[in-house]
Amino acid sequence: MARVFNVIIERDSEGYYVATIPELRGCHTQAKSLDTLMKRIREAIELCLEVEGEEVPSHEFIGVQRVWVET
Repeated sequence: MARVFNVIIERDSEGYYVATIPELRGCHTQAKSLDTLMKRIREAIELCLEVEGEEVPSHEFIGVQRVWVET
């Protein structure tokens, strides 16, 4: 059975791409290239699903907002 997950991708201060799956607690990985990142996040999803089983709730993706805060 195929499942679709939303992937949040950011770049850290050292230039690594970091991918996180909000639906799967603790499911994240990093890589220097986007191609490698996508391979690794698929592997991470598969591992997280083995642990979580079929109990993972499905979420509807709405969007991303950036918020600036003066500090």
